[in-house]
Amino acid sequence: MSSGTPEIVVGLSGASGIQYGIRILQELSGRSKTHLIMTRSAREILSVETDWRPDEVEALAFRSYNPEDFTAPFASGSYRVQGMVVAPCSMRTLAGIASGFSDTLITRAADVCLKEHRRLVLVTREAPLNLIHLRNMVQVAEAGGVIMPACPAFYGRPHSVEDLVDTVAGRALDLLGVKQEIYRRWGGPAGMGKTYNDSDKDRSR
Repeated sequence: MSSGTPEIVVGLSGASGIQYGIRILQELSGRSKTHLIMTRSAREILSVETDWRPDEVEALAFRSYNPEDFTAPFASGSYRVQGMVVAPCSMRTLAGIASGFSDTLITRAADVCLKEHRRLVLVTREAPLNLIHLRNMVQVAEAGGVIMPACPAFYGRPHSVEDLVDTVAGRALDLLGVKQEIYRRWGGPAGMGKTYNDSDKDRSR
């Protein structure tokens, strides 16, 4: 990759919906210098919700980091990255970011993005939400982060789970400023007759 390749931090926490993070990594692979942080809980969820192995997910990134490795370059604000996405973002991770409690590399990297005014996108995955969850979301939003609940769109008449995942992953990439066309954008009722195209990538695992 060239020196001008955008660098993005991707965090996978222990919430359900790890497919969102994998899809984001797939789209960024080869296009961005992606720094991956996958928590121990995320590894457990990976085996429950998919047939992916941890090493296969790590291979999608430029480099993978231990979630306790605070020597990672992006743990310092002097190291420039384009932004960070946590997908999925558990309520525990959200709480750590909201309180500024940087006890893991994910929460530290998120804290750095906020203090350096870089884009931080949290793809939250929980329902229903209690008042603590909502207040934590407000806290992060007021600090400059973007709360993006994992709510797939249905206007495009999705044919598969992968199509639904694409709507969330695509919106997250939009928020990071990454050009992509992995999901169908709203074009008005007259423009919704087109169907999804099958991807040449194997995303069914």
